[in-house]
Amino acid sequence: MRRSGFLFLLLLVLTIIAVQTGRRLIFTLVYLVGATLIFSFLWAWLNLRWVALTRITQSKRVQVGRPAEERFIIRNTGFLPKLWLEMRDFSEMPGYRASRVINSLPPHRARGWAARSTARKRGRYRLGPMRLISGDPFGLFKLARNLPQTSSIVVYPATFPIPGFAPPVGQLLGGESLRRRTHHVTPNVAGVREYAPGDSFNRIHWPGVARTGRLIVKEFEEDPTANIWIVLDMCESVHTAVPGTPVVNLEHEPALLWLNEPQTAIEPATEEYAVTIAASLGQHFLEQNRAVGLIAHGVKREIVQPDRGLRQLTRLLESLAVLQARGTLSLEHVLTLEENFFTRGTTVIVVTPSPWPVWVDALRGLRRRGIRPIAVLVDAHSFDRRAPTSATLESALAIAGIPTYMVRQGEALGEALTAPAGGGRVVA
Repeated sequence: MRRSGFLFLLLLVLTIIAVQTGRRLIFTLVYLVGATLIFSFLWAWLNLRWVALTRITQSKRVQVGRPAEERFIIRNTGFLPKLWLEMRDFSEMPGYRASRVINSLPPHRARGWAARSTARKRGRYRLGPMRLISGDPFGLFKLARNLPQTSSIVVYPATFPIPGFAPPVGQLLGGESLRRRTHHVTPNVAGVREYAPGDSFNRIHWPGVARTGRLIVKEFEEDPTANIWIVLDMCESVHTAVPGTPVVNLEHEPALLWLNEPQTAIEPATEEYAVTIAASLGQHFLEQNRAVGLIAHGVKREIVQPDRGLRQLTRLLESLAVLQARGTLSLEHVLTLEENFFTRGTTVIVVTPSPWPVWVDALRGLRRRGIRPIAVLVDAHSFDRRAPTSATLESALAIAGIPTYMVRQGEALGEALTAPAGGGRVVA
């Protein structure tokens, strides 16, 4: 733009001199400079016209540590060649770079490229808008054209295998057989009876109908395997982070060869550790065909009802992806408020960085009702030395007989969530 400004000033000066002197040479210079400015501006303007840009996102959902990839195709739909085009991307996803400069795009031709980056932080991010920039061969003008179209991508929290997370048999998981009749269809058939008005047709027992000649329906019992509730503490006052500390690799397994990317890591903040632990626990139990639910009070109340299967894992990850530690309710109030969800035989896994033992009383109350609690502590003191230690809390949990796992900054989750006999990680 400095060049074009200089030429405009030169044009003005030459015009004044030409008018005052009337010399043909000066008028020729005025025409030459003026034509150069007009030609350069039209070239830059036309470079941004008859251009089509297509953006193809490979997946709208990706997980921390996995590659996010997009495909861009730019087409010259006009009859003039494009000397150069710059595409600038203004996506929100941290560390994502998709901008590119395209040189010499002939008429009716297309050029494509792939943008790929490792997802580093969970959340929902905007992709776009974009801006096309071009200019003339002399570098006098640089014009821009905004492309306001946007889309979104959701980055799920990372999940790590935790095969060692196996609480003692007979004390925690599994639940009691609930020999109660239910109107829901479950895998557990209790018997048959004659059809009654209002019974669903999908409960009809056709072999019984064939034998008796009457409508016979099946009766079901509740699932004998207890639900698992993950209670995630999202109270803002108990979370902390390590400012200015680089992300630390938490798993020491080799990266996939085709990715050639650094190993998955978690941001050094108790919030990210807690969310990753909750996601890993959910995946661990869903792979065992357990019914898993989630309770968290962040910006708003998040309740994911217990269910099984891959769809339930997707629901959990969708909720955890955007969950933020901005809640005002303390853990003990959350447990008291949501205790009606916890039926007898249910396992409640509390994930929290809170070092205060006040919420242990709430777990004692749940245990007296036949509910089996587990505490997973994120040691806030290992993130910030100014935070209190969890020694008093661990003692309170030990006295209450509540199994406890401790996760510290920089530890691999697969190791921290393992409780070997006498290993000192479980307080029982």
